[in-house]
Amino acid sequence: MPLSSQPYETRVDDDLTLLSDTLEEILRSSGDPADQKYVELKARAEQALHDVKSRVSTASDNYYFRAKQAVYRADDYVHEKPWQGVGIGAAAGLVLGLLLARR
Repeated sequence: MPLSSQPYETRVDDDLTLLSDTLEEILRSSGDPADQKYVELKARAEQALHDVKSRVSTASDNYYFRAKQAVYRADDYVHEKPWQGVGIGAAAGLVLGLLLARR
């Protein structure tokens, strides 16, 4: 099975956006507004959609912040100890190369 060149997080974001847009369209176009059960269900669905969007946004911001911190720490480490950084990079490349060669 070929691997997609698109990062996993981007595909998840696209899927969530599609799901969100579809749900919003369904909520706008379906049901009898005079039916009390429909009104309650629509309100619960809208609240759930809002909650999920909020949690996804918060999680995304949190992951971005943590990744940015890790990059800064790695950059600081390589500037403080350049030869150790080169050694770690070479070791990681060797391990990755060996793992890929086993396939």
